[in-house]
Amino acid sequence: MVDNLREFGAGIWIADGPAVTAAAGFHYPTRMAVIRLSAGGLFIWSPVALTDALRAEVNAMGEVRFLIAPNSLHHVFLAGWQSGYPDARVYAAAGLREKRRDIRFDGDLCDTPVADWADDLDQVVMLGNRITTEVVFFHRRSNTVLFTDLIQHFPPGWFKGWRALVARLDLMVADEPSVPRKFRAAFTDRPVARAAIRRVLAWPAEKVLMAHGEPITTDGQAFLRRAFRWLVRS
Repeated sequence: MVDNLREFGAGIWIADGPAVTAAAGFHYPTRMAVIRLSAGGLFIWSPVALTDALRAEVNAMGEVRFLIAPNSLHHVFLAGWQSGYPDARVYAAAGLREKRRDIRFDGDLCDTPVADWADDLDQVVMLGNRITTEVVFFHRRSNTVLFTDLIQHFPPGWFKGWRALVARLDLMVADEPSVPRKFRAAFTDRPVARAAIRRVLAWPAEKVLMAHGEPITTDGQAFLRRAFRWLVRS
């Protein structure tokens, strides 16, 4: 069941969707963001399941112009949104075109924002990771950084049995949101990743939104420096 859209900051709203099952039976909650662009229209980041109720709320906000898959793992509900909003343009991170040949892609996400959203958002591609290439966004009006999978945080008891042990060792249930150890190990080109995260750390972040975990709502830049200390200092 999808939660109602709720305001997260100036010009940005979020909604939580149903859990999805990943490899080895791990269940992940889902979250999307809706950003109202200053030039008009809506930018849908990491869309969750499109229900009738969510569609009605989104339609009341404006025209859906862009559907964004920030990495090659967040695509489960993308086709449903494309079917529901066939005029929206779909942009995706590297690797998803090959995985989802059933989806029409209109552009690839890179380090340069598309002109249609450049006044509202900046973006950085986190290259050099074997698991996925993630594009991190910064929404200027709300001073929010948007991460998909590179930062995660699950509540106590979310995982059971051996999965709970794996999640603890992987830092998925650490004291605060963290970069899971599997993603840290998957960065094979540390200099490239380090240069990218330094660009992220330069943003005046107040909030940090993630697909899997409660958002950070204050001192976002300080939080990001803690979360990526292992990379910047390595």
